[in-house]
Amino acid sequence: MKIVDPKKLFLVQTDTTVGFLSQDSKRLAHIKKRDFKKPFLISVDSFKTLKKFIRVPKKYKKFVRRSKKITFVYPKGLALRVVKNEAHLKFLKKFRWLYSTSANLSGKKFNLDFAFKVADIVVKDERGFFEGKPSKIVKLGKANKKRLR
Repeated sequence: MKIVDPKKLFLVQTDTTVGFLSQDSKRLAHIKKRDFKKPFLISVDSFKTLKKFIRVPKKYKKFVRRSKKITFVYPKGLALRVVKNEAHLKFLKKFRWLYSTSANLSGKKFNLDFAFKVADIVVKDERGFFEGKPSKIVKLGKANKKRLR
């Protein structure tokens, strides 16, 4: 099996929409013409991988474990989502985690030509490419949770 560099820019159909994925956040920000200081969502393949990034507050462990298509912003400011969609998970398991963002210029609509032009590797599965509903975003505080999107 050939090992692929996780710093490459992948164009992938995620569980929610067409996205760019990579372990190189600076490159993602440059391509999207986005502020380098604005953090990216981190998609992970399992709760075991999630634990390497963040400690889930005890109060929310069951909620996080049972959630689907929800990105959580944790008290330290990291935004992470455990992917459960089988088709997307099959790709993600090769890397364990990747930064994830929509495949468009910051603040613009999705453009397939732009996405194909800037991606190093296009990963197309049986679903093809489609723009779906973005994931919900929930900020977890020490005392409460707040829905951001």
